[in-house]
Amino acid sequence: MSLNKINTITKNKPNFIRKESWRYKRLETTWRKPKGIDNHQRKQKKSVPPIVKVGYRGPKKTRGLHPSGYTDNLIYNITNLDKLNPKLDGIRIGHSVGTKKREQIVTQAIKMRFKIFNSRVMKNGSKSQS
Repeated sequence: MSLNKINTITKNKPNFIRKESWRYKRLETTWRKPKGIDNHQRKQKKSVPPIVKVGYRGPKKTRGLHPSGYTDNLIYNITNLDKLNPKLDGIRIGHSVGTKKREQIVTQAIKMRFKIFNSRVMKNGSKSQS
């Protein structure tokens, strides 16, 4: 239910771009808060493009969730899996975990039916490029 709600909210949310980024090549389009003393966007007079406001925030239940709907948990060893619930929690294996331990974590997580966001383990034991 919550993921459907957040999807409808993000469809209606405008793209927040930096003021006059379309005019000057040197400006990136990423959002920056307008800070000039006479800035119409900061004063919210004829605010084009729209300014970031708290009203565009998503529902409280879905904040911080992975787009799949699971919570994102960082795992470094197999014992970390025991504390998590496979129905609610997804796992992301830490960057510093080696291939051997990564394979062990992935096989155990598959047995426990966890959602894995970055397994990076191929069937022949070598790492994938992505």
